[in-house]
Amino acid sequence: MASITPDLAPEVEPVVSTKRMRTTALIIAVSLFMQNIDSTVIATGLPAMAKSFNADPLHMSVTLTSYLISLSVFIPASGWVADHFGSKRVFRAAILIFTIASVLCGLATSLWFMVAARILQGLGGAMMVPVGRLVLLRSVSKKQMIAAMSWLTMPALVGPILGPPLGGFIVTFFSWRLVFDLNVPIGVIGVIAVTRFIPDLREQDRGGRLDFAGLLLTGTAMAALMAGFETIGRNLVPWPWTSAAFALGITAAFIYARHSGRHPHPVLDFSLMFIPTFASSIIAGSLFRIAVGAMPFLLPMMLQIGFGKSPLQSGLVTFASAAGALGMKPAAQPLLRRFGFRNTMVINGALASIFMALCALFRPGGPSLLISSLLLLGGFFRSLQFTAFNTIAYSDIPRARISAATSLYSTIQQITLTLGIVIGAASLEFSTALRHHPHAAPGDFAIAFLLVGLIGAISVPICARLSQDAGEALSGHHVEH
Repeated sequence: MASITPDLAPEVEPVVSTKRMRTTALIIAVSLFMQNIDSTVIATGLPAMAKSFNADPLHMSVTLTSYLISLSVFIPASGWVADHFGSKRVFRAAILIFTIASVLCGLATSLWFMVAARILQGLGGAMMVPVGRLVLLRSVSKKQMIAAMSWLTMPALVGPILGPPLGGFIVTFFSWRLVFDLNVPIGVIGVIAVTRFIPDLREQDRGGRLDFAGLLLTGTAMAALMAGFETIGRNLVPWPWTSAAFALGITAAFIYARHSGRHPHPVLDFSLMFIPTFASSIIAGSLFRIAVGAMPFLLPMMLQIGFGKSPLQSGLVTFASAAGALGMKPAAQPLLRRFGFRNTMVINGALASIFMALCALFRPGGPSLLISSLLLLGGFFRSLQFTAFNTIAYSDIPRARISAATSLYSTIQQITLTLGIVIGAASLEFSTALRHHPHAAPGDFAIAFLLVGLIGAISVPICARLSQDAGEALSGHHVEH
C-alpha cells in the first residue's frame, strides 16, 4: 500500500495569480512555437540546401527524418530527466541546446554536418516540448489549466500553417540559413525569460533509476516506426528496408510492453491508461491528431499543385486556419464552463471533422472568401478540440504522476501527427494511381479530405463515452445529479 500512498494523499494546488499564469504560459508557448515552426519551415528550403551541399534533392529528406527520429528516441526519457534534474532547469537547457543546434544547422557545409546538427536539435526539442508542458502543469491550479493549455494549443496549429509561406519567403528573398538564424534571438530571450519568470517548482524524485532497458526498447521502436512511416510509399529506400523498419519497431514495442509490466518505474507508464479521462484523450485524441496532422500537408499541396497557386498565395489562404486558432483562445474557457468537456468535445469534434471534410469541395477558381471562411471556422473548431484533449488528459492525473503522463502523452502525440502526414500522402497516391492520373488532381485531394474528415469523426463516439461530469474541477461546469 505504501507505493500508492502519494496518489491518495491530499494534493496541494499551486497558488498563482492570473498574470503569473499567463506569463508562464506565454513563455512556454513561444518556446514551443519556435520548435514547431522550425519543423515545418525547413521543408521549403530543402532544394536550396541540396544545391549548397551539392547533394541529390531526394536525399535531403534525411534532414527531416533525422530530427523526427531524434525526437522519438529522447521524448520517452523526458519525464524522468525532469523529475531527476528539475523541470525548470531541464526546460531552460532544452531551449539552449535547441538554439545552439540551430546555429550549427545554419553553419552546415555538408549534408552529414546538417544531419548531425538536426539530431542535436531533436534532443533539445524532445526535452523542450513535453517538459514545457510539465512546467506549465506544475505551475497552475486545475481551475487555470484550460486557459493555460489554450496557449499551448496554438503553436501546434499555427506553426505548420505559417511555416511553409514563411520558409518560402525567406528562401526566395534571402538565404535558407536565415531559417535557422531566426531561432537564435527567440532562444536567447527564452532562456532569459525562463530564468527570470518561470517558478522552480520541484516534485519529489519518485522515478528511481532511469529505465535504460525501457529507453533502449522505446527508442528502437519509435525510431524504426518513424523511419517506416517516413519512407513508406515514397520510393526513398527499397521496400524491404521499410518493411524491416516496421518489423523491428513492432517487435521492440511488443518486448517493451512485456518489460513495462515488470519494471517498477517504466520509462513509459501504460498503467496510466486505466485512468478513463487520460485514456479517452489518448485514444480519441490520437485519431483526431491523425486527421489534423494531414491538413498542413494536404492544404498547401492542393493549393499549389491542384490549383496552381504560388507558395505565397497558398500561405495567404491557409493563414485563415491560423487566425481561427488564435480566435479560439478567449472562447475555450467560457464554452467548456457552459457545456462541460463531454458535450463540447462531442459537438465540437463533429463540427471540426465536418469542416475538414468540406475542404473536399474546394475547386480552382472557387470564391477565395468562402474558402478562407471555411478554413477560419475549421481552425477555430480544431483548436478548441485540441485544447479540450490536452487539458482533460490531466484532469485526474495525480501530481506525482504528471511527469510520467507528459512523457507518454508526448510520445503518442509525436507518432500520430506523423501518421497524419503519412495517411494524407498515401491517400493521394492511392487515388491518383486508381484514377490513372499523372499528378494529383482536385478530385484526388477531395478523396483525401473526405478520408481525413472520417478519421476525425471516429473520435467523436469515444468522446461520448466520457461521463457528464468529466473534468468538472477544470471547467467549472456542474452537472445536476
